[in-house]
Amino acid sequence: MTRHLYRPTGRSTKSICPLELRAGIVGGLWTPRAARQGTFVMAHLTPREGATLFSELGGMQPSVSTLDRLPKTLSARWEAKRESWEAALRSSETVSEEAAVVALSLDGVMKPMTASALKEVGEPVARETTASAPSRPRHYREASCGTVSLYNDEGERLSTVRYGRMPERKKATLCGQLQAECQSLFALRPTLKVVKLADGAEENWRFLDALDLGLEEADLARVEQMSIVDFYHAAEHLGKACDVIWGAQSVQSKAEFARLRTLLKEDDSGMDKVINRLRHRAGGMRGRKREELEKELTYFRNQRWRMRYAQYRRANLPMGSGVVEAACKTLVTQRLKRSGMRWGMAGGQAILTFRSVIQSDRWERAWSLVGNDFRKPVQVVTAHDPEVLDPAA
Repeated sequence: MTRHLYRPTGRSTKSICPLELRAGIVGGLWTPRAARQGTFVMAHLTPREGATLFSELGGMQPSVSTLDRLPKTLSARWEAKRESWEAALRSSETVSEEAAVVALSLDGVMKPMTASALKEVGEPVARETTASAPSRPRHYREASCGTVSLYNDEGERLSTVRYGRMPERKKATLCGQLQAECQSLFALRPTLKVVKLADGAEENWRFLDALDLGLEEADLARVEQMSIVDFYHAAEHLGKACDVIWGAQSVQSKAEFARLRTLLKEDDSGMDKVINRLRHRAGGMRGRKREELEKELTYFRNQRWRMRYAQYRRANLPMGSGVVEAACKTLVTQRLKRSGMRWGMAGGQAILTFRSVIQSDRWERAWSLVGNDFRKPVQVVTAHDPEVLDPAA
């Protein structure tokens, strides 16, 4: 097929290829199908691994640098239209008839950043001093992950939508995405129960407690909402308290932890019994151990109304934040925390965006939005039209 080039009138103007505009060539060299394959590979592998894979498969053989640029090019287009495209993805989905509960959760994971990326988010590059590294840059910041999952009445998880974002103040973009996801679900099924699930981090609960489901006041009053502190985080704090009282990893500490953990999980008044037990032991302690135990007691006192685990179990509600913790691992850790890696904001977000849509079973529809956005209509004009483009030899 003949590939014509045209150049608009004027000096130093860029040539235009109508064939490329119609086809939707990405970055000046990727056909839509090749760009899709390259992006999918880059969501899972490093550029060098991706180049090796394509070399083994035969056919196209993109370079390491070309593969590295591809997801950044596409992500820039995605971020410019993110809200409308995410709304389009949600609008094409339905809610299963089995769905009875929507569980909302968010968490974070520390990841390595470049110094320039820290400047982008307005943070100085702090330096830490250790025996092995007297002056080592501290480049780690928290990327955030969020999940919205649907469960049936038996507590079986039906589906999960995952989001990942690079470090951002108050996780603003992630919180907006999770809220929009919930509003979309409640527009279709306003009878869902809501479970807000997280660890004890105050920042997470500020968002969850203020969650707007997009319902009228009368409809909102009929929605059953539960706030639950992840049981396994609660058990971790209980284990620390037992180690303070009876000695780290001692036989008695392990035995008391097992007993109190069972009470916490299965007894309707388990939280009160745990607090009373720890408070009684704290009364006979002094100094640093007393301070450490009081710290754990404060945690349980502050979160006690979110720890009605026996009630949650009877209702078959999710009590653990394993889904969002798994998202932190699969979205961020497995791809962005490999040996020697340091990430800029644009490059890191590109990977998180496409890993998120892949893991949320939205890849097919997401790619249609991105790929079609590169396709441009081309109008054929006659040679005597005064607006015709001059052919570039």
